[in-house]
Amino acid sequence: MAGSKGKQQTARDMILSLALIGIAAAVVYFLSIPHDDHAPELKRVDYKVELSTARRAVSYPVAAPEGLPSTWKATSVRFQGEKDDRWHLGFQTPDGQYVQVEQSAQKPSRFIDAASQGASATKRTDRIGDRTWIRYTGGRYDALVLQGTPGSTTVVAGTASFADLTKMAAALKMR
Repeated sequence: MAGSKGKQQTARDMILSLALIGIAAAVVYFLSIPHDDHAPELKRVDYKVELSTARRAVSYPVAAPEGLPSTWKATSVRFQGEKDDRWHLGFQTPDGQYVQVEQSAQKPSRFIDAASQGASATKRTDRIGDRTWIRYTGGRYDALVLQGTPGSTTVVAGTASFADLTKMAAALKMR
């Protein structure tokens, strides 16, 4: 009888030890998970070099904003000369939304679909400065598409409101 009591105690001790190890592992796991609900801070990028390169390389006037408040943060820039002279410039708005300027010499219908994340044209046009833009609405992005630019297509799109998309379109200088 003495032998079976020792085996029961050993099994019980082993189960208690495993339970304590499990609890300790759970505590370490939950303490190591970050509890910050805020999005990570996006770094501001300088796009002057890429803009200069694109303006020298392409046959169409390349768009970039001038005069936006410093609360608009440039977060991404790309010039892809091998992909239909594609120009991309992304911004974070003051309220944390996203606005991008996309241009390309690619076929307009395919390019607009890609740049606007599948948004659809509406019957509404906006006169912004001396340019006419068609509104597109979609599930992920809304967009403004510039009319009357032969040889290229310009799209201002993103998660931001049409008011912010309009601010970006108004600030664009084509050179």
